[in-house]
Amino acid sequence: MLKDKIALVTGSTSGIGLAIAADLAEAGCTVMLNGLGDPQQIEAAKAEVARHGTAVDFHPADLSRRDQVEALVADTERRFGRIDILVNNAGIQHTAPVHEFPPERWDLILAINLSAVFHAIRAALPGMQARGHGRIVNIASVHGLVASLDKSAYVAAKHGVMGLTKVVALENAQADITCNAVCPGWVLTPLVRKQIDDRAAREGCTAEQAERALLEEKQPSLRFTRPEDIAGAVRFLCGPAAANMTGTQMVLDGGWVAR
Repeated sequence: MLKDKIALVTGSTSGIGLAIAADLAEAGCTVMLNGLGDPQQIEAAKAEVARHGTAVDFHPADLSRRDQVEALVADTERRFGRIDILVNNAGIQHTAPVHEFPPERWDLILAINLSAVFHAIRAALPGMQARGHGRIVNIASVHGLVASLDKSAYVAAKHGVMGLTKVVALENAQADITCNAVCPGWVLTPLVRKQIDDRAAREGCTAEQAERALLEEKQPSLRFTRPEDIAGAVRFLCGPAAANMTGTQMVLDGGWVAR
């Protein structure tokens, strides 16, 4: 379905990003990975993608820096000839009330979760526009639609991603270039595992009890969204059935925002 497409996936050395990258490779895409990790982890991520028989490479860009985001896009185009699919997945988190939120953490979260998305799209769009084709998928969050306590920077950044997605979609609506967002609810990533462990320690309960309480507060399905669910949504948005779908979002939240 996506045979011979070139995909760049940020934050793809583990978790959701790696699941997306591997799924795109299974669909036939050549993939550029980007993210954190030691050499052993990066080689393992490359092997996970390469087992589908397509080419894969890794770029170590620090997404908190505009020049490195621009280099990531330029080097991917130089390495593989173009970018057909851009998936902005990288993100970080920090929780604290607004009056206690460290300003340096605010700046870093906005830089990686929002500004890097803008810089990557800005750098990739000219090539897509010249070829008259492109698919951009921004991995936002249910926190791009609603707020939660103690997540001011994350919620602000994800709401910004939702607005940026709509603007990019409108500006390219008459070309075969779409821009959409995916909004997962709770996904059992290392970020969420830390929140569960912190809650268990704070409330003196087991990790299983903390996990159940976390889901009961927000996600009526009482199930975590799986990385492969998000990968499936990305594959759909990049495929022919979503060719006229742009400026919108797919919400995978177990009923979170239906309340």
